[in-house]
Amino acid sequence: MADSNSTQQGVPSTGAPGSSAERPGGGLEPAPPGGAEYQAPVSGRARRGMFGVRGSGDTSGYGGLRLPAYVPPAAERPYGGWFDEVADNLFAALQDQGLPADAVQQVTVDRGEITFYVHRDHLLAVCRTLRDDPALRFELCSSVSGVDYGPEVSQRLHSVYHLTSMTYRRRIRLEVAVEVDDPHVPSVVPVYPTADFQERETWDMFGIVYDGHPALTRILMPDDWDGHPQRKDYPLGGIPVEYKGAEIPPPDQRRAYS
Repeated sequence: MADSNSTQQGVPSTGAPGSSAERPGGGLEPAPPGGAEYQAPVSGRARRGMFGVRGSGDTSGYGGLRLPAYVPPAAERPYGGWFDEVADNLFAALQDQGLPADAVQQVTVDRGEITFYVHRDHLLAVCRTLRDDPALRFELCSSVSGVDYGPEVSQRLHSVYHLTSMTYRRRIRLEVAVEVDDPHVPSVVPVYPTADFQERETWDMFGIVYDGHPALTRILMPDDWDGHPQRKDYPLGGIPVEYKGAEIPPPDQRRAYS
């Protein structure tokens, strides 16, 4: 379904003459799963209790709650609304540039949002296409963040990008999944300069290494900090803090007065 913005900008609606669906050749779908290196992305993990409390009493009353991991399935066309137009134009533009079909590994539509899972080797090319193609025009990277789904999950580290088209008033999400032993992702700063400090924060908290970043240093923790605090395997106990010559013990080691 085309919107008024696309009509005003002179971009044909999906399936209309001259639209992306009319471009020569196919390639309007992501690579089918099951390839040698393809792994369906995991976007959740099982949860026990309301707050994940372990090793002590859960006073919330939800200690027996068990929730399985939620993994949104890969979506199939039609995705609905303007999602089809964006997907058609993206896949057609990538094909025109000679990029392989597995550049976009999976498309997911969940909770009214569309996510493109992108192979890290083609992340920069996909971002440039989304920014520069006249039918897409995702000019702004409004957010870069990280997710860690835990040691029991394959490709547990995800780098997440929220892209905004100010021309067409649309918003999409890109995700790149990597292994914790090889957490390298190309920096998108050459395409979206706004990602500079956001990639630094994601490196600081999750340890995702953004290759090509102009200055990938810590932004929240001290430069000599050991580890990445928002990883699931990071110890939850506190650390002592030095303040005005005194050492304050972490909360789990302080003296109780009750």
